[in-house]
Amino acid sequence: MSTAILTGQPVPGSSIEGDLRSLGFDVRVAADAADAERLVAEAPCDQRVALVDARFVGHVHALRLGLTDPRFPLAAVPGAVTAQPDGRATLTRALARQNSTGGGTAVAVDSLPDRLVAALVDDGADVHRPELGSLVAAVPADPQARNEARQAVADVDDEAVRLKSAVKSRDGFFTTHFISPYSRYIARWCARRGLTPNQVTTASLITALIAAACAATGTRGGFVAAGVLLIASFVLDCTDGQLARYSLQYSTLGAWLDATFDRAKEYAYYAGLALGAARGGDDVWALALGAMVLQTCRHVVDFSFNEANHDATANTSPTAALSDKLDSVGWTVWVRRMIVLPIGERWAMIAVLTAVTTPRITFYVLLVGCAFAATYTTAGRVLRSLTRKAQRTDRAAQALADLADDGPLAGLLARVSLAPLGGPRVVVALAGTVILTGTLFSGDTWAPVGGAFVYAIAAGQALYRPLKGALDWLVPPLFRAAEYCTVLVLAAEADVHGALPAAFGLVAAVAYHHYDTVYRIRGNAGAPPAWLVRAVGGHEGRTLLVTVLAAALTASQFTVALTALAVAVALVVVVESIRFWVSAGAPAVHDEGETA
Repeated sequence: MSTAILTGQPVPGSSIEGDLRSLGFDVRVAADAADAERLVAEAPCDQRVALVDARFVGHVHALRLGLTDPRFPLAAVPGAVTAQPDGRATLTRALARQNSTGGGTAVAVDSLPDRLVAALVDDGADVHRPELGSLVAAVPADPQARNEARQAVADVDDEAVRLKSAVKSRDGFFTTHFISPYSRYIARWCARRGLTPNQVTTASLITALIAAACAATGTRGGFVAAGVLLIASFVLDCTDGQLARYSLQYSTLGAWLDATFDRAKEYAYYAGLALGAARGGDDVWALALGAMVLQTCRHVVDFSFNEANHDATANTSPTAALSDKLDSVGWTVWVRRMIVLPIGERWAMIAVLTAVTTPRITFYVLLVGCAFAATYTTAGRVLRSLTRKAQRTDRAAQALADLADDGPLAGLLARVSLAPLGGPRVVVALAGTVILTGTLFSGDTWAPVGGAFVYAIAAGQALYRPLKGALDWLVPPLFRAAEYCTVLVLAAEADVHGALPAAFGLVAAVAYHHYDTVYRIRGNAGAPPAWLVRAVGGHEGRTLLVTVLAAALTASQFTVALTALAVAVALVVVVESIRFWVSAGAPAVHDEGETA
């Protein structure tokens, strides 16, 4: 149990002790700062400790936000400060300095927690202070101020604020208007019954897998049930995040589940649709794989652009200024959010089309919609990049290099090159991709092998210098498209039963590795270990291997090889991913990411 230390005796009629106990704190009372220091030292080192001014007046949810969020080592609201185990030493040093300078004599006329926060900030400590909005958190100095603060507390329903804040401030039109108005109440129902976000996330995955199984039956009833269950899965997908925000239940395991299950659900559903179509005599595996490739590349564009620019200086451009102006016209905001086909709109479209049309039509509409969305977003980002005056940081360049996923072959070829190629890195990557693509459609059996070798050289050259050019954030998406499309084209050309499903499995396994890389970087945990990248060959190594297998083996042997490669890659990357995400070093949460 966490420990809360009240500095001074509670004011008569105050509910502060009960409020703190309702939040899971064991409450102690300190007569002065020296006594508070002693009680902090006595608190178990592996538990959270909080110091709260006994005169505190405010909403319980304000205390919850300030004192129970597991994501921050140090946090505070007016009149209260808290430290998790990894922030205890910093808080203890600040408290000791307060006592050594005589601060303990001022408890009756000043707020010790607020003085500690000021001292922590002066020392450069990162103290999280949540946005309270209309919530009240104050330390009144006199009876009149106390009465005014109590009235302010009575005037605001903190449960209504808590429910509202459980919903993302920025979300898609479908999610905002058709899901969140009731899913927040499901989240509260779950919280009151002790359910965790991870349990709801798992329920969402299971529901989506059942939906995929229904789609795989190939019957109209199965397709209708699949569409309904897919929407139900999305409701639960929204609920798990809202539950996490409502009850502040964030965890490393939850971060891993949230980071991977959305893609697993969507791509498993694609496979279910393809299986269902096959039962009806229609082979749409190429469309299913194409949809997965397009959607994954869309995400990589999003991730690469954001990582390249999140800490850039002079982050302005005429295109960004126009977007800001359009934001002032309310309806344009929703239109622009909808046309990029975020997850809510996309899943709703897939669900309806599954129920009333065929898998082939569903994939056709999905591919056209996602292609338009990808073109719209990428074009806008290219314009922003070309018109902005920004200096990319070393951190951004390293993130892009990690997202590129170059393996040992690219590094070796870069080192033995006689002369590094000049010009923008994106041009080098594009040239290698274009050459590879040309050989895939040349009709010559071994031409793709040569194209893949040239592509590997380009991959090494592209990362020979830091990716700090205006459009260098396009390098990782180009590499993703090149690798995935190579597998798709060669499997389609094999024209044998099972080749495209095997290719689907391989791309899914590799995409998992790339998503895992993205979320590690977003959590400031760095890229996957170098041994993992070497073990799975890097994008250029896998591309070259697939082309060699396609040229050297018969179509049926190539299918078996793709299957074996998919299983091997999946085992390596998933086991390492699980090890990382359940470790103590994993980031606490990836809760407010992109809606795509």
